[in-house]
Amino acid sequence: MEYVVYILYSQKHNKNYTGFTTNLIQRFSSHNFFGKDSTAKFRPWIVVHVEFFSTKEEALKKEKYYKAGRGNIKKNELIQEFIKQKNT
Repeated sequence: MEYVVYILYSQKHNKNYTGFTTNLIQRFSSHNFFGKDSTAKFRPWIVVHVEFFSTKEEALKKEKYYKAGRGNIKKNELIQEFIKQKNT
């Protein structure tokens, strides 16, 4: 099984969300259309970054990295790079 760590960005609300899943398409649809979780109020979301892992442990470690400290700085850099490329 393959695990995906993903970073979403809501340009409308200038918010981001980091998570992990085994089915990115289904999870993305949940965030944008079906779910009623904390991400629902910040729709629409776009996927700005994905990374693939062979184990759940690796994916969880990377997700945790992006949510704190230096990883949070790196995540914000990835988002800014995406926005810059999108606007050029």
